[in-house]
Amino acid sequence: MLKKYDYKTLGKTEIQQLVARNTDPNNAIQEVVQEIIQQVRQQGDIVLREYAAKFDKVELDRLYLDEEDIDALASTIDRDQQRALEIAFQNIHKFHSTQLKRERTVETMPGVKCWREVRPIEKVGLYIPGGSAVLPSTLLMLGIPARIAGCKEIVVCSPPQSNGKINGFVAFCLKLLKINRIYLVGGAQAVAAMGFGTETIPKVDKIFGPGNQFVTKAKSIIQGLANVSIDMPAGPSEVLVIADESANAAFVAADLLAQAEHGADSQAVLVATSTAIVDAVNTALVAQLAVLPRKELAAKAIENSYAITVENLQEAIQFSNDYAPEHLILETDQWESLTRYISNAGSVFLGHLTPESAGDYASGTNHTLPTSGYARSYSGVSVDSFVKKVTFQHISETGLQQIGSVVEILAELEGLQAHKNAISIRKK
Repeated sequence: MLKKYDYKTLGKTEIQQLVARNTDPNNAIQEVVQEIIQQVRQQGDIVLREYAAKFDKVELDRLYLDEEDIDALASTIDRDQQRALEIAFQNIHKFHSTQLKRERTVETMPGVKCWREVRPIEKVGLYIPGGSAVLPSTLLMLGIPARIAGCKEIVVCSPPQSNGKINGFVAFCLKLLKINRIYLVGGAQAVAAMGFGTETIPKVDKIFGPGNQFVTKAKSIIQGLANVSIDMPAGPSEVLVIADESANAAFVAADLLAQAEHGADSQAVLVATSTAIVDAVNTALVAQLAVLPRKELAAKAIENSYAITVENLQEAIQFSNDYAPEHLILETDQWESLTRYISNAGSVFLGHLTPESAGDYASGTNHTLPTSGYARSYSGVSVDSFVKKVTFQHISETGLQQIGSVVEILAELEGLQAHKNAISIRKK
């Protein structure tokens, strides 16, 4: 059952406490992760095998599967499953292929031309979470934009299963993406391995992928140590559902549980325009939770979640913007009038027939999104995440005469004579 709060009785401090999540106040997670990073940096493959035995309960002869292994595993899934993954691949590719655009050249003054050109990040690392569920959809969400961007080297890491392999679904996605090697490493140690490189795993320029709080912490630490960047802080998953009297309580409960079953540290928040809606959703939660295969995990997440009642939908949007959810679902007939007021959200699902799970798998949008309030300043993964934009400019003789005196004056007022001379010597 969701805990209940009334928005109009909450003070500013209480709201701040409600929107805070996945914090590490005693630095317990940070200390563990720092030790793992140090061990991987110093010992490389040896300690990766030790962590596989400790965390994944498997002894690995080698830290990767090659093309032959991947082909064999991909062949174990049936044609209906393959077709579903192919359709998801096609939709995701179609949506992301529109994102690679060439910018036009701008003549800022006569003879002064400036423009930007797109270049792929050469080496990228993709982390595919394991734990209680291995997610082939995440491999598609990361691998497809990387391929569209033209990244030369794509390094994929995912925790091994108990048999020392990966599942057939991930293997089939690797084939769709034309990636012929996957490294059997999970958790913070995978992030460290891609950040520093080991005897087996190449060092990359940027690391992508969601994960638990240990993975998220490792990504935030590694970018300051290994001269590597990250996509975003993407930790435990979350959803915020806004519902009014037009909402179907069973739909709302299903959406909350779809998020909750990711893990005990996930969060599912309901913002409703009446207590009657909250009560109806709680009743539906109990009924649906009882038959879920992952009901223990989902129940723990629901215990860490809550519902807030508001007087109107504007208040609901106000709280949502404060929370800055990874996923926002508007289960109201009035969704069209609300979208303009949404300022902080990773991905938004509009109307009663648009569940978040559609975006998680196959509608085409990316499901690797900022969590823990980082939607205030980060976007989800896109093709833009896998490229950088290089700035160019060219100045003709006419352009030098146009801009020369401006640069000379500005350089002189800043006291940078050599800057002025670089113009003046050309004018002469």
